[in-house]
Amino acid sequence: MGTTLVTGGTGLLGSHLVRALAERGDDLRLLIRRESDTSALEGIEYDRVTGDITDRRAVRRAVDGAERVFHLAAKSSMEPIDADATFTVNVGGTRLIATEALAAGVSRFVHTSSVAAIGPAPEGGRTDESQPFTIAHLGIAYANSKHEAEAEVMRAAAQGLDAVIVNPTFTLGPSFGNATSMSIEVVRRFLQRRIPAYVDGGLNVVDVRDVAAGELLADEKGRTGERYILGGRNFTMQRLFADLSRISGVPVPALRLPPQLAVGGAQLSDRLGLGLGITVDQTRSAALWWTYSSAKAKRELGFSPRPHEETLEATLEMTKAQLGNRVGADPGPAGVALELAGRASRLVGRLVPR
Repeated sequence: MGTTLVTGGTGLLGSHLVRALAERGDDLRLLIRRESDTSALEGIEYDRVTGDITDRRAVRRAVDGAERVFHLAAKSSMEPIDADATFTVNVGGTRLIATEALAAGVSRFVHTSSVAAIGPAPEGGRTDESQPFTIAHLGIAYANSKHEAEAEVMRAAAQGLDAVIVNPTFTLGPSFGNATSMSIEVVRRFLQRRIPAYVDGGLNVVDVRDVAAGELLADEKGRTGERYILGGRNFTMQRLFADLSRISGVPVPALRLPPQLAVGGAQLSDRLGLGLGITVDQTRSAALWWTYSSAKAKRELGFSPRPHEETLEATLEMTKAQLGNRVGADPGPAGVALELAGRASRLVGRLVPR
């Protein structure tokens, strides 16, 4: 098998994919930024090309002679200050590597997108790859940039690039080295009792090990120009926090807010600089239903996610070991006030006729 190029190989999913490719026998080349922490790649043999996904010369060196490309490099920040950089990396970087891969004659290009590029399901439902993207007006930079990045891949596919797209859901599981993700950070904040309130949207949880396996399946069996959702179990936020609490012993966040109130609170926090630790984009996103069907990937690729309990247990075990005595920390006076408010709202909910 020829050279396989991976971008984003130092991250949570990337480090699992690199190991899966090494086990398959691929000759690995990784495009890695100069400042990246490579601890997640310890023990793996690979040829390093140092550079950024937005640097044409570095990308051209990386794709030269490559038979396959797995493009994972992306910016996943939900911070408003990072919006321009998010588009530069996710859209501009994808356009650049897809164009250079086509010019270099790469035989297969697997683009790792996200279900954010598909958009959420109707409230209480689930959706699939065929759904039109309808949330551009919300201004969630990450979702909009991932959607536009897919368009760049499809444009290159129309010009002859043998490209396939995978759309992982909310990815959890064990990590190597210091690799982390937005998803893991949510669990970390939960264990530290730094999520004071939540809105009861929905999301789909999948194991990072299963997504890595799904990437290889997409490479081997995916149809050119098609996208495949790689997902696992659908949860409401309330159910997910209840399961995390049951396994870890850390209490569920105290207060569940209506979406409109939560978004208004995040906007007020931004204006007043209150530093509550959650952005407007994060709040808007949490109030939506990121719930999906992976039937297409199961049918066409043979994708088979593991039971969700195994994923949650592995994530919590790893994260608790990293946090040590910071697990279940005292939430302080603000946390106590929110707990009292949460109890009051639940009591009112039981007393008020429906």
